Amino acid sequence: MAGKLYVVGTPIGNLEDFSPRAIRILSEVDFIAAEDTRVTLKLLNHFNIKKELVSYYEHNKERKQDFLINRVLGGENLAIVSDAGMPAISDPGEDLVKAAHENGIEVEAVPGPVAFATALCISGMWSGRFCFEGFLSVNKQSRREHLAELENETRTMIFYEAPHKLLKTLTDMSETFGSERKIAICKELTKIHETVFHFTFLEAIEYFTENTPRGEYVLIVSGKEKTEETYTFEQAVNIAKELVNKGESASFAAKSAANITGFKKGDIYKDIIK
Repeated sequence: MAGKLYVVGTPIGNLEDFSPRAIRILSEVDFIAAEDTRVTLKLLNHFNIKKELVSYYEHNKERKQDFLINRVLGGENLAIVSDAGMPAISDPGEDLVKAAHENGIEVEAVPGPVAFATALCISGMWSGRFCFEGFLSVNKQSRREHLAELENETRTMIFYEAPHKLLKTLTDMSETFGSERKIAICKELTKIHETVFHFTFLEAIEYFTENTPRGEYVLIVSGKEKTEETYTFEQAVNIAKELVNKGESASFAAKSAANITGFKKGDIYKDIIK
């Protein structure tokens, strides 16, 4: 009989947030798949949990996935954890959960803290409708295309960002969303120095230019205010042509113009390549 896969949430900063159920499950399973075994070992030692740890992260997941699944199919129970928060959210655990379902393995959630939800709750930003966008690509073109797709997003947007990329990300966002768009920047969540900054993008760039970013950040970006502005197809094509004249590819220009005006990317693209 096959074992079970437990998806276990871990603290995002404060160890007091680790639930009794999570401690029990990690104590009972046969082995644990961890994003960084060194980080997880510190957590296990704190709660006096002695279990086999198997490294499972972005760059080895393809090699380790079959190994993990086969052990569970053989009857062992496995828990997967990330360094902080819930696995499978912007995390390679997503692929392991999918593989478990494909192999008929029961998957059980052991909920814990989630950084994006925690940040949104304390940000003071509108939470009626929001979208989670995770980490932006380190590739400049991919990052710009991702942001361009969100240019007219009216929901509150949530991003994760590392300190060494924060200033560049804020600059790219300012260029896409406008320097006066509001943003809440949350850091050190659940820790002693938990902080929420409320800025415009212009203010955020000025602040982090003078103050070196440290720690992991959650960015809560206000959505675009709805307006009654409408565009003609000719205006949409002209917007795309202006972008092409500035050196952008026809595909990127058409997508950006489509996001701004609401016309189909394909129609705009066909017109500008005539």
